[in-house]
Amino acid sequence: MSLHPTLQPYADAWTHSIDAISELVTPLVEGEWNRRTPCPGWSVRDVVSHVIGLDCEMLGDPRPIHTLPRDLFHVTNDHQRYMEMQVDVRRHHTAPEMTSELEYVVIRRNRQLRNDSRDPGTKVRGPLSTEVTLADSMRQHAFNVWVHEQDLRTALGRPGNLDSPGAHIARDVLLEALPDIVAVKADAPRSSAIVFDVHGPIEFLRTIRVDIQGRGTLETAPALGPAATLTLDWETYVRLACGRVTLESVADRVKAEGDPELTSAILRNFTVTP
Repeated sequence: MSLHPTLQPYADAWTHSIDAISELVTPLVEGEWNRRTPCPGWSVRDVVSHVIGLDCEMLGDPRPIHTLPRDLFHVTNDHQRYMEMQVDVRRHHTAPEMTSELEYVVIRRNRQLRNDSRDPGTKVRGPLSTEVTLADSMRQHAFNVWVHEQDLRTALGRPGNLDSPGAHIARDVLLEALPDIVAVKADAPRSSAIVFDVHGPIEFLRTIRVDIQGRGTLETAPALGPAATLTLDWETYVRLACGRVTLESVADRVKAEGDPELTSAILRNFTVTP
């Protein structure tokens, strides 16, 4: 038995990121687990708890039976409450408890991946009692774990892996969201084109074309005379798209050309992760 070939890149990306997370947090002393991360409301311990919880979900473990306290002001909707459960239940765990649980869940996940022969289209459990395909679940998981690796790197002052396998999956996930951001949320003019020019460890030039019906499509062909062009570095792109920074705090790293109302609307709606 072996993993379906189309799923292997997601497994490889997860392995790369989870190994990096283990390497980052294993030597931490107790106080360092309390450092704030760019993930709103979460410390280093909370982010690692979330990653452990995500992998427990991938393993099909039952969710913890736990009542959240009422003073978690960063928790404002059902999706956040769902995610917070795995985090809050570990908030008083010590550093050795955290690292040993992380190590154990990684061993179990590696064993699961070695023995997994399911079809990519197999339906599996998703957040909030939803059903998703195994391929979508593994892709989203690889994306999530890489983003949280970056959260930990920022908190601990250990930058890196901005061009790792997980980063390439993150690029594809975030690019898929652009047509909706531009055409629907930012309400870009019909029959227009908006260009995104991203440079750094991962580089790409993409055009969102909005047709006469107001539908957006992602294209690799450059646009002549676009309505707007946004130029920024890959790290800033990720942090904006994942809600880790405010636009005001990175305004000097984003170059906006063209219709100022349109570029402002796109950037206001840029966050795609809950």
